[in-house]
Amino acid sequence: MKPTLKGILFALWMIASAWGFFAHQKINRLAVFILPSEMIGFYKKNIRYITEASTHPDRRRYAVSDEAPRHYIDMDSYAGVSPDSLPKYWRQAVEDFGEDTLSAHGIVPWHIVRMFNRLKESFLLNDPEKILRNSAELGHYVADAHVPLHTTHNYNGQLTGQTGIHAFWESRLPELFFADYDFFVGGASYIPDPQGAAWNAVRVSYSMVDSVLYLERTLALKLPSKFNYETKGKQTVRVYSYEFSRSYHEKLSGMVERRFRASIKMTGDLWYTAWVDAGQPDIRQWINREPTEAELTMRALELEKWKEENFAAREHENR
Repeated sequence: MKPTLKGILFALWMIASAWGFFAHQKINRLAVFILPSEMIGFYKKNIRYITEASTHPDRRRYAVSDEAPRHYIDMDSYAGVSPDSLPKYWRQAVEDFGEDTLSAHGIVPWHIVRMFNRLKESFLLNDPEKILRNSAELGHYVADAHVPLHTTHNYNGQLTGQTGIHAFWESRLPELFFADYDFFVGGASYIPDPQGAAWNAVRVSYSMVDSVLYLERTLALKLPSKFNYETKGKQTVRVYSYEFSRSYHEKLSGMVERRFRASIKMTGDLWYTAWVDAGQPDIRQWINREPTEAELTMRALELEKWKEENFAAREHENR
């Protein structure tokens, strides 16, 4: 029997969910449940796509030349400039530093605002497909801004002999301890200044960088070994041991959970704010809408992006 397009799409989604995208998928999924009654029906109907498409920006990192800088900002790469004095508006930032410099150091707070505006425009145009796509991808960049190691040039501990700490913090720890987290963050609320919110997210993340690195380094001196081996599928891989992970997670005093919770809240808040700013269109009319064949084809093609590696990634992302 010839497989249907929907069947192929589902199979690709199953493959994607096994490629280390745990946190992004959980954040987008949980953000749906903080939306108000006027929005939640449409988002819940499409929650599988909202969840799956949260990883699309990461797929593009290897296929699109200008994608990578959208995921981080090296706050410490602006010599002589304090994080608080970096311009929060893109036009001013370009005037002060030039696009090449901005791209070299990462643009995640500015790109969050760009994606927010795209989502608002999608609501204004009453375009359900774009609403879903832009919502999902906005959630990805918001989550990235909440990871401390997305805000420093020492993003993988490569400058301090701690190579591997990036995936340890943002992947290994959430996967191990997610079941213990409290995700009651309250309902979505209006954000009057999206630019300010995006910059607050990265500044708070940046303020945690020293603790993230110091606590791992001091713990590594106390425990005899921080690695062991686990079997994943048909492969045996080296991972941070459960004992080391648990001890480090405890020393962080809830940091990972707080950033996870803040990501969920800000994602839902920005979805809600874009809808309000667009005049609160009635999106409940699309609850029973099914994606067209053209839309399903585009979704399937997006899932294929993980196979393309035309551009180099940051060292911690090499596969």
